[in-house]
Amino acid sequence: MPVVALVLFVVFAALGFGWRSWEQRRRTGSTGFRGISGRLGSAEWFAGVGFVAALAAAVLAPVLQLVGAVSPVAVLHAPLIQTAGIVIAVVGIFATVYAQLDMGDSWRIGVDPSETTTLVRTGVFGWVRNPIFTAMMTFGFGIALVTPNLVAIAGFLLLAATIELQVRIVEEPYLLTVHGDAYRDYLANVGRFVPGVGRGRLLGGAAFGWVSYARMR
Repeated sequence: MPVVALVLFVVFAALGFGWRSWEQRRRTGSTGFRGISGRLGSAEWFAGVGFVAALAAAVLAPVLQLVGAVSPVAVLHAPLIQTAGIVIAVVGIFATVYAQLDMGDSWRIGVDPSETTTLVRTGVFGWVRNPIFTAMMTFGFGIALVTPNLVAIAGFLLLAATIELQVRIVEEPYLLTVHGDAYRDYLANVGRFVPGVGRGRLLGGAAFGWVSYARMR
């Protein structure tokens, strides 16, 4: 199964990063890559670096298992679980590309505070505010099941943690600053990663780094 995990990751990277950035450049003249936000050592910086490290772990885990440096967690090492992982990872790949396409020309990796993009609220973005990240976590979970060793599990946990950090301290404050009341309305009515979950009503203003809510569910 390690070889299958590596093939799945190559397909994910080729479509979700390679092809999508090429398509973005073809349509807009820009690849959409904006790099890691924040100063060195800041929470924003750690979110970006952690995301890259999580992707690296997704590659390293099957390689280490393939050469015998790590072993699968026994309770998770079963054909049915690995097969389910493949299915989940494939769903994550297709969902990632679909959500990226739904975002249109506003698709970016990273945030440029000086840039203004359209607030997309249609398609899958009408169900959740961050469908691309939801799809990526789905893919990460699937890959962790395909080669369920400690490196893969740690990589998935790091991916989930850094996506949460990126969304909460980088992207939500940025979108609120750029789109104001339109984003407040979007935030109040659409869930963060899952439909209906993570909606909030803003209590106060937001600087880059924190957002507070009167209610969250």
